Amino acid sequence: MLNKYKIKSCLPAITVKDKQNKVPRFILFATASFSLAGLSACQQQPDYNYLIGETMGTSYHISYQLPDNVNEADIQAAIDARLQQINDSMSTYQVDSTISTFNQLGKNIPIPIDNDFSHVLEVSRQVYTQSGGAFDPTVMPLVEAWGFGSKMTVERLQSPPSAEEIAEAKALVDFDGVVQQDQSIYKTKEGIGLDFSAVAKGYGVDVIADVLKNNYHIRNYMVEIGGEIASSGVNNQQQPWQIAIDAPIEGSTVSERQTITAIRQPIRSSNQMHLATSGNYRNSVMFDGMHYSHTIDPTTGKPIAGGAPSVTVAADSVALADAWATALTAMPYKKALDVAKEKNIAALFVVLADDVKPDDSIDSAEDWQVVQTPAMQLLRADKKS
Repeated sequence: MLNKYKIKSCLPAITVKDKQNKVPRFILFATASFSLAGLSACQQQPDYNYLIGETMGTSYHISYQLPDNVNEADIQAAIDARLQQINDSMSTYQVDSTISTFNQLGKNIPIPIDNDFSHVLEVSRQVYTQSGGAFDPTVMPLVEAWGFGSKMTVERLQSPPSAEEIAEAKALVDFDGVVQQDQSIYKTKEGIGLDFSAVAKGYGVDVIADVLKNNYHIRNYMVEIGGEIASSGVNNQQQPWQIAIDAPIEGSTVSERQTITAIRQPIRSSNQMHLATSGNYRNSVMFDGMHYSHTIDPTTGKPIAGGAPSVTVAADSVALADAWATALTAMPYKKALDVAKEKNIAALFVVLADDVKPDDSIDSAEDWQVVQTPAMQLLRADKKS
């Protein structure tokens, strides 16, 4: 069941993004550049509705301007129905979902898939190919071999799986072994399984945005699931949405968070923004002078060392941004930056400042620096098209 709120604040809403947090954070923020021309009082600003719910093992938040003659309950029901369809298709928590059924099947046994599944598979295949396999939805056997679940421990790095165990797990990491024929898929090898957790939440955001736009002609909204965000139009201050990015400080909480930068929705003909952030800093450990994340590089079969603690990507869809943010997190930082530049990806990396060492006490946003690709710099230049 969704909770509904009316937003009547005099401040423009900003979402603090980080998919490592179970519950995304919302704050209110104002800057001098946000002059409210023609709006002299709160009462003159439009009401925005606010929906909160649970889906895909996390929470979602939706802020939107309700059009005249539209029933809020209808919007809520339509969103619930679409999210349930996605869960029925791609939730690994549902034993009877399409993806769970596929994972339990043997090789060469086709199973029908719906359009949602097919679209996410297509996005995954695109990023898998362009990232050189850094994004791979069949990586779970390696994650399990290393024992990385909700928490990473130094003990596992001290006693890692053997080369033979890694090779056995890596043999099951085979996205090329997932074959699609029309509206069905099958696996060519026993033991291959899919996990769309690194792209499905982004797709869920896209789907909700489509419900708002196409079903109810809503143009001013922000949709967030587990830190992945789509925004359109303006906020309740009649200003473009602005999304704040956390400094990747280990141990930071909702009440003790520091932002390092923000991305303002460009004023362009599309007047939309699709963002995803992936971070390892809340699930990493120091071992032998190196930071290791819980993210596994499918190409090496080992945890990432020296990866960017936080990567934010803007793309044509949130699903695509979600997949690319994961792919860039699964690479060493310098390689990820080179790949993002080469592929013309709008990416923002948060890395340690030049004068800060990994073993220093890092507890301030000033310990970090923001590195952007040319595509992200262009996006943030906010030039009208």
